[in-house]
Amino acid sequence: MARHFGRLTRLAIVGVACAMQAFAQTPAPDGSGLPGANVLRATLSQTALSERVVEYEIDARYNADKKSLDATETLTYHNLTGQPLDTFPFHLYLNAFQPTSTFMREVRLDKPSFEWQEKYRASATVKSLEVVGMGDLTSQMRFVAPDDGNPEDRTVFEVKLPRAIAPGESVKFRIVFHDQFGEVYARTGYKRDFIMGAQWFPKIGVWWQGKWNCHQFHATTEFFADFGTFDVKLTLPQNEIVGASGVETGNVKNSDGTKTLTFHGEDIHDFAWTAEPQYRVYEGDFVGSLGHTKIRLLMQPGHARQAERHMRVMKETMARFDRWYGPYPYPQITVVDPPHGGSEAGGMEYPMLITGDTTWWLPDGIRLVELVVEHEFGHQYWYGMVATNEFEDAWLDEGINSYTECKVLDDIFGKDKSALDLWGITGGDDGLQRDTYLSATDRDPLTRPAYEYLNYASYGDVTYGKSATVLLTLEKVIGEETLQRALRAYFLKYRFKHPTSEDFLKTVEEVSGQDLRWFYDQAVYGTQLLDYEILRANSDVTDWDRSSKSELDARRELFQTSVVVHRKGDFVFPVDVQVQFENGETATEHWDGKDRWHRFSYLKNTRILSAQVDPAYAIPLDKDFYNNSVLKPGDHAARNKLTHYWIVFVQFLSQLLAWLT
Repeated sequence: MARHFGRLTRLAIVGVACAMQAFAQTPAPDGSGLPGANVLRATLSQTALSERVVEYEIDARYNADKKSLDATETLTYHNLTGQPLDTFPFHLYLNAFQPTSTFMREVRLDKPSFEWQEKYRASATVKSLEVVGMGDLTSQMRFVAPDDGNPEDRTVFEVKLPRAIAPGESVKFRIVFHDQFGEVYARTGYKRDFIMGAQWFPKIGVWWQGKWNCHQFHATTEFFADFGTFDVKLTLPQNEIVGASGVETGNVKNSDGTKTLTFHGEDIHDFAWTAEPQYRVYEGDFVGSLGHTKIRLLMQPGHARQAERHMRVMKETMARFDRWYGPYPYPQITVVDPPHGGSEAGGMEYPMLITGDTTWWLPDGIRLVELVVEHEFGHQYWYGMVATNEFEDAWLDEGINSYTECKVLDDIFGKDKSALDLWGITGGDDGLQRDTYLSATDRDPLTRPAYEYLNYASYGDVTYGKSATVLLTLEKVIGEETLQRALRAYFLKYRFKHPTSEDFLKTVEEVSGQDLRWFYDQAVYGTQLLDYEILRANSDVTDWDRSSKSELDARRELFQTSVVVHRKGDFVFPVDVQVQFENGETATEHWDGKDRWHRFSYLKNTRILSAQVDPAYAIPLDKDFYNNSVLKPGDHAARNKLTHYWIVFVQFLSQLLAWLT
């Protein structure tokens, strides 16, 4: 989700061939024993790509006047856990939009000025729940609040079966439910004729690490679900233009003025849809290493002139992901442009469908369109295929995605122009990510569960900005090309799985051949602050008695130069120090940073001109770049003035972009 902001070496043609070969060689279930294995394929692969734990069949009718939906859901769950299961938890995400829910309590705690309005109210009501072969179990449903015990929260329910489902067996649930959508807020809902159908159906939890993982919906959490197949029938007015996960396999006009669209999705873990009569449809094509993918843009009429920007960044982004990290295996991707006033639905990702974020007046030099669209497509990899637990390991999705966002946009637009290139003012996306990180340098570790962060601001600043800055610093440790290879290895190994933080970190160690625990313990698992400064830099004459010296002697006199580097924070990181002298000489030193300070001394017949920690700016995690250098010892006025001007500009730019998003 792109709600916070914060030149890789390209792979040769051989890399593309390797991508195709890797997909072909990676073992995956063929799906031959699963129901529906012979229906129209919704991937570019000839075999199943995931274990397909779940099969959803949903028949839904949307009432555009009442903004409500009635549906029947048949869910087949394959018990691949290796143990008998008799209790099953489900998410009802729409119930978060009620005044006493945990979600809304957290919103108000974080934003005291927020006022609940009835227009936001939404709900998901299970009218009946039957288990095939066991009868109606509606009376066995009970709401639970595993995270905070809130008795008013209705976002998770459990049902206990009269008998356990043995390992290897399947269970089929038939659920009749009713949705009432509210005005769009936090990803889902309506705005005038626009509807975003997200997190709209009862969704089963994930058996993960030996137990059910089914958290309540929190203000700072996103989603986690198992892979499977989706067959969805959606009935709605004939004038609606629709976008959805999966591929459309049927379109039937009904005599009552409605139409029924049928969608089929494979190897995805969610299903979202949108509808609006005003959408303008634009289509393009991308040919990747696995084949042809259709790009479908659903644009607002007032944003039609920006369709080319959306299409260009989609094609450019998909090409780089295909070359650098691995292939996109689906035949379609839909990009949704929310309406004016509906930005709460913008900047979000679902399998095979993403939402952008723009305004009608946005000039080309402000890269908001490109930043959001690239970011949300990136989630097709780091959330859509590498399906991490976003409740507990949010940084693995948002952080990795924010890092690859920097690399992709840098490669498309240029490193110093990837975020802003307007009126001669330029700025890079990595700078925006670092600026976000500076707001929360030591509040929360990357690995803290999303719903346990200090507040929403800290969650965003850390999982996006800090995580990206950590990876930008890591690439300076192991090399940019090495980190790219590690990300590729991670994607190819863990696509269609649910990896953990350790899975990612170990992959980086394996590819780099380095023990990186010293870095991980501080940057990933810890909250240590990284800040180095030049504490002192001066040159003194060695002989103060000038009374008997000739002019020639004065020119030959020696100076004792002292440069003291100070580690202000607790983060221990090796640094380079560059010292320049007035006669043009340069000395480059290396310090392991383990002590609190270190002195470099020189005896030369020239004075010091400048001293700088990290002269290559290779440590983005360093909190304060402005104390890294000293020029003309003893006179800091000019530097301080320039620093002040720069800080004011950066703050203004950050506030502008935050307002725009």
